[in-house]
Amino acid sequence: MKLRMTGQAFLSMSAFTATSCLGLGLSGLRNSLLAQNSGLLPCQFESVDLETYIGITEIPSKEDFLPAEFRGVDCRNNTLAFLGLQQDGFIDAVEKAKSNFGKTRIGVFLGTSTSGMLQTEKGYRELNPDTGALPPWVDYQRSQNTYSVAHFVRAVLGLTGPAAVVSTACSSSAKVFAMAQRMLQLDAIDAAIVGGVDSLCLTTLYGFHSLQLLSQNPCKPYDINRDGISIGEAAAFALLTCDDDRTPPGSLLIKGVGESSDAYHMSSPHPEGTGAQKAMHSALRQARLPACEIDYIHLHGTATKNNDAIESKAVSAVFDDKIPASSTKGATGHCLGAAGGLNVAIAAIALQQQMAWGSPGTQVLDDSLSPVHYLKQNTARPMRNILSNSFGFGGSNCSIVVGLKDPV
Repeated sequence: MKLRMTGQAFLSMSAFTATSCLGLGLSGLRNSLLAQNSGLLPCQFESVDLETYIGITEIPSKEDFLPAEFRGVDCRNNTLAFLGLQQDGFIDAVEKAKSNFGKTRIGVFLGTSTSGMLQTEKGYRELNPDTGALPPWVDYQRSQNTYSVAHFVRAVLGLTGPAAVVSTACSSSAKVFAMAQRMLQLDAIDAAIVGGVDSLCLTTLYGFHSLQLLSQNPCKPYDINRDGISIGEAAAFALLTCDDDRTPPGSLLIKGVGESSDAYHMSSPHPEGTGAQKAMHSALRQARLPACEIDYIHLHGTATKNNDAIESKAVSAVFDDKIPASSTKGATGHCLGAAGGLNVAIAAIALQQQMAWGSPGTQVLDDSLSPVHYLKQNTARPMRNILSNSFGFGGSNCSIVVGLKDPV
């Protein structure tokens, strides 16, 4: 198989969309970020009895929303994916790409952590009393299986090219940008749909509660009183093609993707953030940028004591403390397998608005953290390159440089 691209070519992000607790599509996300609003609310989800805050998306019922052919796979995750695809003319952009490249030459690479697990959780409430079998409406293959969201999105978009799902916790929907990049470089595809979908379920909420990582309040990244995460849900998608002479100056580009794995502990990141540093260095190297040319760092910033401390240590080892940085999880919650894709969308909007985001919920910065120029309030400034971090459970790291195409 021949290589289409020589060296490290950039990718054009010709369309993107994101749906979360801040609203349907980019307008709700943009307006909330500009107003520094939070979408986090006290948890009232299913049968969950926990004192915590969540970022929940209002999802229509399948009868009112899903086409008939997809109602048999109406788990919350697939329905959230369908809702996200309807926004910002994204389907129209994919249709244009199909007419240009053909449906076999567009890949689908998505991240998730829980997929349609909620459907199975509901099924356990209705086990057959004689056999213990799950009810027939629980379809593991097309709901809980992690690949199910890619299968669903591929079917909705009418695509038949390569498809895969990455499930590496919080880095899942960041790492798919690297997967698409490699497939484009190998000339296996001409375009890629990337992003992630993760939806609320009981296992996630009770699981993080058992780890004592859920905050009872809206989360406060990098705050001296931070005490855990607020879980959110989101569907974020981007359409990627190879950057070439037809891409106009000022267009959004994926300039670099850096991946690493700590291989340190089953759940904890390396205490010195060595893997995170490697991911950031790798993204910068691929983007052909020195650290000083990053204008803003969109931090992973989960608001746990350990994660923020380690990320600050890693960031301060790679960058000086004059580069603005912040986490927006106080607005959206931590969307787990969709967090990386949502982070890229938020970074892209920051470039469009020329606005480095503040950090809703953060009040008093923790001065014991390694030096980071952390923003509590939105700050307008000229920006061409943003680094976005997504660091997953167990030390799976991914950093992405999102930038604007330079004038010729």
